[in-house]
Amino acid sequence: MEESFKQADNIGKEEKYLHFLEQYARLIEDEKNVLSVLANTTAALKEAFGFFWTGFYLADGGELHLGPFQGSVACYRIKKRRGVCGTAWAEARTQVVPDVDKFPGHIACSSLSRSEIVVPMIKDGEVKGVLDIDSDELNTFDETDRIYLEKMVELIVKNLY
Repeated sequence: MEESFKQADNIGKEEKYLHFLEQYARLIEDEKNVLSVLANTTAALKEAFGFFWTGFYLADGGELHLGPFQGSVACYRIKKRRGVCGTAWAEARTQVVPDVDKFPGHIACSSLSRSEIVVPMIKDGEVKGVLDIDSDELNTFDETDRIYLEKMVELIVKNLY
């Protein structure tokens, strides 16, 4: 299935997300392989929104392990409660960080990262992993991003876990 996720620049953020979710649901509806879905998810997000870094960390024992991603080289492992990803995992809630330099214990996998959003993938109260998106600009992510990225992650969890 070839699907283009490129979007017009002249539409608003919410409209971009609505269009993205409609296409994304079709992209993953019949695929059950976790790595395949997560890999295509990072590519689709990169194509649609041009995020600086987009990827997944998957829970394995007491650490999050690097999964599929788009962007520069990343940290292999993150401990629970460490950095933005470890905090989202420990608290089982989305973290929206306008300035990563002001986040206590931020892990700088890339010095170019300036703001971040991390959305946990939760099934039956257990965090299976997190979606991590970084921007090279301050204040990139807001409530709109949180709402729609959580909806996207819900689709992943519903289809895969």
